[in-house]
Amino acid sequence: MASKTDAKSRTALEDGALARRLATTRRLSLDLVAPLSDADASAQSMDDASPAKWHLAHTTWFFETFVLRDHVAGYRLFDDRFPYLFNSYYEAEGPRHARPHRGLLTRPSLDAAREWRAHVDAALGRALPGLSPAALALVELGIHHEQQHQELLLTDIKHLFAQNPLGPAMWETPIACEVAQFSAMKWIEGAAGVISLGHGGDGFAFDCEGPRHEVLLTPHALASRPVTNGEWQQFIDDGGYETPSLWLSDGWAWVQSEAVDAPAYWRDGQYFTLSGWRDIDPAAPATHISFFEADAFASWAGARLPTEFEWEAAAAALDPLGGDQLDDAAPVQPAAAVGDTGLQQMFGSVWEWTGSAYRPFPGFRAAPGAVGEYNGKFMSGQFVLRGGSCATPRGHMRATYRNFFYPHQRWQFTGLRLAKDL
Repeated sequence: MASKTDAKSRTALEDGALARRLATTRRLSLDLVAPLSDADASAQSMDDASPAKWHLAHTTWFFETFVLRDHVAGYRLFDDRFPYLFNSYYEAEGPRHARPHRGLLTRPSLDAAREWRAHVDAALGRALPGLSPAALALVELGIHHEQQHQELLLTDIKHLFAQNPLGPAMWETPIACEVAQFSAMKWIEGAAGVISLGHGGDGFAFDCEGPRHEVLLTPHALASRPVTNGEWQQFIDDGGYETPSLWLSDGWAWVQSEAVDAPAYWRDGQYFTLSGWRDIDPAAPATHISFFEADAFASWAGARLPTEFEWEAAAAALDPLGGDQLDDAAPVQPAAAVGDTGLQQMFGSVWEWTGSAYRPFPGFRAAPGAVGEYNGKFMSGQFVLRGGSCATPRGHMRATYRNFFYPHQRWQFTGLRLAKDL
């Protein structure tokens, strides 16, 4: 996964802040798997998901490979069989175990993955004071990479547990869903004209977020908050899943072939959460919806999806640390927006589908080497989501962040915010 780290962020990398962030990030991953048995952590519920144990091991492989192996003289791999098992899709790193078969890796055990992590963490701690700026930049990249996998770990285990007729909870503590005030949806006029967008080189960003470039925005407005479960129920009741004129051709084919009639994890007035089955909160953001569903809902509502540039321009001045985000190992679920002024829940809560294809910005160049493979080579057939979700670690989000998924995928905390032309 390639990144850009400018000279202005160099000081932060060279002091103790990086070591503290590394330790905090690595500890959170262990805390997230603490409630899981070895069997829980080894199972794989679908090709798009990975076992929790694999996430623990893959993020360790990243640090061992790109930092310790490549930048620490004399470092020897903990186990020279592990790179084959836990490389994801870095072609430059050689052959690897097939993604759909990660659930067959009953060995090494969960405890063995923890032992490997401890070994690598100790080696990183010893090496950090003497690492070069290039190696320190890879450590920072590894932190952001692991934060991405923390979110994936939660969404993957949620999908796994949802397949179990017992509806097991990862944490028994109920997710609070009471709100003092329901937020009515309003329209907020967006910026128009030629605007500079994209990452401008101040602080960390993945390479696909830049370079900064000019974009023409026509007059438009964004909804003040994401679409809610209650509004989605109205879409269902009005025959939204039965009306082909609302759907893109590929979307309608997907609805028919997969017999889709509601967001993922909905069942008889309840939805599945990391605390088990709970009553649907009508005021909370609708989530676990595909791009196809988001586009159909927007058509039904007489609106459209925002472009990623409209979204970024609106979010640029907002605080990315607000909203429902992952702070510690506890159940997560998007809560209802409160208040009635301005744009709400732009960061956290749900990833918001945009109408923009995931393609490179003008002047984009992937970083050299294996770490340049992650973003650029996937710029085909996917759509951009913005904002982050309740499962995204706090501090991982920014206005320029570009997430991307295929239009049928919905096991992530994905929702939508409406837009319209003025």
